[in-house]
Amino acid sequence: MRTVKEVSKLTGISVRTLHHYDAIGLLKPTKVTKAGYRLYDDTALSRLQSILLFRELQFPLKEIKEILDSPGFDPEEALEQQIQLLQLQYQHIGKLISLAREIQKKGVSTMEFQVFDKSEMERYKAEAKARWGDTRAYQEYEQKQESGQKLKRAEDQMMELFAEIGALRELPPERQEVQEKVGALRAFITSHYYNCTKEILKELGEMYAGDERFRRSIDRAGGEGTAVFAKRAIEVYCSKE
Repeated sequence: MRTVKEVSKLTGISVRTLHHYDAIGLLKPTKVTKAGYRLYDDTALSRLQSILLFRELQFPLKEIKEILDSPGFDPEEALEQQIQLLQLQYQHIGKLISLAREIQKKGVSTMEFQVFDKSEMERYKAEAKARWGDTRAYQEYEQKQESGQKLKRAEDQMMELFAEIGALRELPPERQEVQEKVGALRAFITSHYYNCTKEILKELGEMYAGDERFRRSIDRAGGEGTAVFAKRAIEVYCSKE
């Protein structure tokens, strides 16, 4: 067992932060002595290690707690996701360093902005959140899994919805007929996959436009620019009370 001060010295996390983690239920001490001293065993330290890895990946504390407390949480699978994200982050930082050195050598006139693109990293984070963070949504999704043929039909129907949205892409995204199509898309996702809250819908919109796989499929269904238009229409929809 280690005291809170020993854990702080071992990890570099302040005592105050450890107290905060305890207060919000993120990391409870294994035991509290009669004198009020918090003690942590190896299991607690293992959980703290997972917390710190997720923090390095910019996950909010609330989402980390939901992930670690998920009944179906698999530490090995989660670690594999963390490794993938850390590798992407490592590659991203490497590209930024190379750009900074190039600017230093050639001057600030160097115009390169693709290295700031974090869409792939955000996609992996969204998948991790869907797998662990939004437990109820993922459980609903698992419960509603159907046969391969039915799933294929659902995918085809969803692409038909995007085709209908694409047919309206020359209109302002706030137009009623466009917003009705977004509402139909949200209802379809809720019916066939999981409860599609506005928060989830907005994240999906970001993914539709930012993820090359989704963007290509959606644009194929509705025409060039449909994915970006769908994202804008979803933003309008989600901004309404």
